[in-house]
Amino acid sequence: MAHLHALMLIVLALACSTGRAASPDTYPSKPIRIIVPFAPGGGTDVLARLVGQKLAEAVGQSVLIDNRAGAGGTIGTELAARAPADGYTLLMVNAGHVINSSLYKSLAYDTVNSFAPISLVGTASYLLVVHPSVPVKTVQDLIRVAKGSVPLTFASSGSASTTHLAAELFNSMAGTKMTHVPYKGGGPANTALVSGEVSCYFGSVSGSLPHVRTGRLRALAVTGMKRSPALAELPTIAESGLPSYDVTGWFGMLAPAGTANAILAGLNSQVGRILELPEIKRRLLEHEGAEIALGTPADFARFIKSELTKYSDIVKISGARID
Repeated sequence: MAHLHALMLIVLALACSTGRAASPDTYPSKPIRIIVPFAPGGGTDVLARLVGQKLAEAVGQSVLIDNRAGAGGTIGTELAARAPADGYTLLMVNAGHVINSSLYKSLAYDTVNSFAPISLVGTASYLLVVHPSVPVKTVQDLIRVAKGSVPLTFASSGSASTTHLAAELFNSMAGTKMTHVPYKGGGPANTALVSGEVSCYFGSVSGSLPHVRTGRLRALAVTGMKRSPALAELPTIAESGLPSYDVTGWFGMLAPAGTANAILAGLNSQVGRILELPEIKRRLLEHEGAEIALGTPADFARFIKSELTKYSDIVKISGARID
């Protein structure tokens, strides 16, 4: 219970510094809810459950995962923005959190000001994979074939998803015109590629790698600026002829704006400790192709603002629109 005592001491210190008597009913005194604005089973959900389980063990309270999918993640995100700023409702987000601000004309919350950052949690590149019938083995091969007379198509997990934007950015930078075919989620997109309905896909490592290992798909590169530890032999797109190409997925935890700094600091400390556990690191890398990414709440706040600028530019370049 040492970690629980440390978290309680932080909150007690805040109470004393503001002149309020410390209540015996200190945080956390009831279950904590982590809203995941997506359906169960995806990377964001898996990560929320891994962190939630270990957090519950540390603080001695239940941690409930509340999946509120819909509208590209905006439904669950709005629910979190409207929740009391008491530390009992948290939000696990991914890069779609910042992308949505460029896609929707009007959101019921402010991407930055409606939330208090807790911590960046992890980052993960996407995997550029092709159907074996496509006669390419490298990124340059794909560009050459895509510029030829045979039309190529690419799957996505939905219009304006990160997988869609990754491919549209590739089209823009490589001068190719592969045709977009959206699907309802990463699972259907992978299935379509395996069956040969489409030519390629910028998919998650967790969804695409099993098919690569069985030979049903061929991996060409990863989308981040550095190679993935899960696929060290695979080059990045940047080192394969498109030097500034970079699309890196990420996960992070937020709270409603106005949550006490002491609670944010305590949660940041707990999340950092959890992510350093060897079994968590191993699970993230092996199953999600993700690396942990730690930092302070202020670090995460700066990261979100930089990602807003980055994805705003990518959306403009891609011409992506919500269906």
